[in-house]
Amino acid sequence: MAIARRKTPHPLFACSTVFAIAICLFVSTAFPATLHTNSRWIVDENGRRVKLACTNWVSHLEPMVAEGLSNQPLDSISKKIRNMGFNCVRLTWPLFLIMDDSLASVTVRTSFQRLGLVEYVSGIQANNPSLLDLPLIEVFQAVVSNLGENDVMVILDNHISKPGWCCGDSDGNGFFGDKYFDPQLWIKGLTKMASIFNGSTSVVGMSLRNELRGRKQNVKDWYKYIQSGAEAVHAANPNVLVILSGLNYDAELSFLSKKPVRLTFTGKIVYEVHWYQWYGFNGNANQVCGNIVNSFMRRAGFLLEHGVAPLFLSEFGIDQRGSNVNDNRYFNCMMGVAAELDFDWAQWTLVGSYYLRQGVRGSEEFYGMLDRNWCETRNSSFVKRLSSVQVPLQGPGISETTPYKIIYHPSTGLCVNIKKSLFEPLELGSCLSTEAWDYTPQKHITLKGADNLCLQGDGIAKPVKLGNICTDSNSKWETISESKMHLQAKLADEKNTAVCLDIDSNNNIVTNSCKCLSRDNMCDPSSQWFKIVNSTRSTSSSAVELSLPTNEQNQMIELTI
Repeated sequence: MAIARRKTPHPLFACSTVFAIAICLFVSTAFPATLHTNSRWIVDENGRRVKLACTNWVSHLEPMVAEGLSNQPLDSISKKIRNMGFNCVRLTWPLFLIMDDSLASVTVRTSFQRLGLVEYVSGIQANNPSLLDLPLIEVFQAVVSNLGENDVMVILDNHISKPGWCCGDSDGNGFFGDKYFDPQLWIKGLTKMASIFNGSTSVVGMSLRNELRGRKQNVKDWYKYIQSGAEAVHAANPNVLVILSGLNYDAELSFLSKKPVRLTFTGKIVYEVHWYQWYGFNGNANQVCGNIVNSFMRRAGFLLEHGVAPLFLSEFGIDQRGSNVNDNRYFNCMMGVAAELDFDWAQWTLVGSYYLRQGVRGSEEFYGMLDRNWCETRNSSFVKRLSSVQVPLQGPGISETTPYKIIYHPSTGLCVNIKKSLFEPLELGSCLSTEAWDYTPQKHITLKGADNLCLQGDGIAKPVKLGNICTDSNSKWETISESKMHLQAKLADEKNTAVCLDIDSNNNIVTNSCKCLSRDNMCDPSSQWFKIVNSTRSTSSSAVELSLPTNEQNQMIELTI
């Protein structure tokens, strides 16, 4: 049987590296003039989905200068962002930058000198001499402009009022009425910032405030001031998305299920949420992942489930040195959700090191995409994993085929693919060129359009095969465990042995005994975590032919999928 294999290739497949692929993915689409919302999606002026795949660039600390400008030229940093596959930046800013009159004429040079950080003046003189004697707000504008010149969209995030590291319950920046958080001054600041960038093609959204928190926080005042802030931004700049954060360090939006936001405008509201491992990831990985995901859906994910509005995961991240076990398990869990829900996101953070963080000069950021010197990526495998969720799987305007499934492996960011010969094992490969699968009501995983070709388990540590007998227990794949990411079948042996999809050291797809189903807190199930994910991304047939003998004879027939 010769099978035309259905793939989802990148439109500019000549790109040979992960970075090059990422560049092609975004450059091949025109930079959107304005963005709107359509149910749970962000779309351009033609109604086609635009997925925000962002990184956070910090500009809210005491110097009030975008980090890294003493290490690299601005244009070089913008190009690094683009080359890592990001199509946008969440650029942070403190309220005092534009609302403290004493800062109006402060230059970059003066800002560093006043803080005793004279060593950075020479760095900026060497790498960005044209910025050194500009007022701080003009340097902020220059960063936005340069990002736009490199086809990187910008979301302006009012991260804090008084410049400094964020966040704490008692830092005076947490909620309306706190020491440094005058709501009327905040609204004026949002208005001024929105007005400054009215007409900018780079700025596509404004996030009203980062991580509301503290003893004063309450739902009544949230509605009062957030709605006022949203109206102020829209009045000053109707072209930008207005992004609303929740309570409890931007972890809580559940109150919206009872009372929606009431505004005079529509088609511009996006909600944001944050998710890190310290929100609770201790214990058995399957159990904790299941609990955390259920909590996430109750707190924020319901907005997507019910098509209320787009949900922007505006902060997530891990220690990229890879040594934090809880970080790693959380990230495997989160990546499964990111693929399944296909939401917009912004990784924390771009920054390799800070000028000054909490009193420490040159503090290294191990969550940063770039290394301490801002020269290279900190962890190339992390970049590769993120690339798997930088491109939309679903949404308006990207569907040129009937819906299908991909089989996603969160801990690698790869998908289950078929090799050239059916006598070879299935393997993990790029999700940009993966098979189109079906997951039938009978729980068979079949090749799209070929119900008689299904995944079959063959034994402990043995390769999974693609066979044409889809009635036995070894071809019925149940989703088990609290994580809902184990795919279990039962072998056709005397014991009806239960096995789960797994990978071997060469990324071949095999079956093994299912791991970590007990309450063992030390067990790591990540190799066996798979997500069957919906996709409508365009597919096309490849020239690859696969040979499969029938039961009766090795007859070859042509099958179009």
